[in-house]
Amino acid sequence: MTDKREPRDGAGQPEPADKADRTDRTDRTDRTDRTDRTDRTDRTDRTDRADREQQPRPRRVLGGPRTAADRVTIYEVAARAGVSIATVSHALNRPEKVNPATRERILAAVDELDFTPKAEAVSKARKGVGRIGVLAPFTAYPSYLTRLTGVLESVRAQNLDVVVFDGDPRSDSADPWLGALTTSGRLDGLLLMGTGLDDQAAARIRRRTMPTVLVDAFHPEFSSVNVDDELGGYLLGRHLLGRGHRSFVYAAAAPPPGGRNSAGASRADGLLRAVRETDDPGAIETTWLITEDDLQGGWDAAADVLRLPKLPDAVVASHDAIAVGVLGGLREAGVSVPEQVAVSGYDGLDLARVVNLTTVRQPFAETGRIGAQLLLDELSRGREQVQHVKLTPEFVRGQTT
Repeated sequence: MTDKREPRDGAGQPEPADKADRTDRTDRTDRTDRTDRTDRTDRTDRTDRADREQQPRPRRVLGGPRTAADRVTIYEVAARAGVSIATVSHALNRPEKVNPATRERILAAVDELDFTPKAEAVSKARKGVGRIGVLAPFTAYPSYLTRLTGVLESVRAQNLDVVVFDGDPRSDSADPWLGALTTSGRLDGLLLMGTGLDDQAAARIRRRTMPTVLVDAFHPEFSSVNVDDELGGYLLGRHLLGRGHRSFVYAAAAPPPGGRNSAGASRADGLLRAVRETDDPGAIETTWLITEDDLQGGWDAAADVLRLPKLPDAVVASHDAIAVGVLGGLREAGVSVPEQVAVSGYDGLDLARVVNLTTVRQPFAETGRIGAQLLLDELSRGREQVQHVKLTPEFVRGQTT
């Protein structure tokens, strides 16, 4: 069967040649126009970007006014201090690797530029989890570990991280870690235990407005918790004088550099106060013997005591570890304790209980608990007033006096 339908409207019929040519020329013209416009747009965009890149970015000169968007960088701190950025990083994160003069110059630049490392942003991103630091000479004095247990007990119910830093008790100024911790932005609050705080370090903490509480240390501008060491020395002195002893050797570590007060010096002051209260204080002989603040230091102190022209009636040690070393050294030399020489310590550590040492017990854990609570109060309510808490030590009679 044949389909006889005719094509409609000329469908299927070839177009005239001249019409096809006109269509091709129109298409080419349209494509050329679009290409030209695109090229001109691209060139304009590149020119605008180049112009923007060539325009100087607003930037302050060192020490000049700073906008919120113009953050201080570690490069500026390095330039101000005249050191490399690696040295700046060490000063803030590994301060013991930088000599004190360079470290202080870097911290001064940090203060002048009001520099805070990017860790502050990490701190703000912790979504409500606070972080407090505890700086103490943990490896030098085990008693600070007991204080730390008190801190942990106080913050257990809080949404807080506790970060521990091991301090250097032999530093000739404020602990090297102190400057780094107060400028790093990594902490919300700081507990300083047994660490000296000079006026320069105190000023830096105030500028940074970091809540800070001292334990076993003192500065008039910061809340603190201490044990009455002078009273502890006095209690020991009263006990020994009451036993009829009239000559004493006080064995302790060298006083801290920089003229800072020490617990050992306060205990010696208490002993001397007890001597002054006797009927004839001039008849009582006291000798200060410098040694290391550990068991071996006590052993060495015993050797020094044995070289004296005459054995003292009593050796009073500033710490239990020294006292136990003295006890061992004297007994090894055949000296009877307490019949020939009495020996007493200070702290009330487990070591003292093992040898039944006469000592003065400190409430270590309680100092940590109270210190942490004072810090928590500052974190939650702000610094309302400075509080100085002084706890009372306990005399413990052993078998060595």
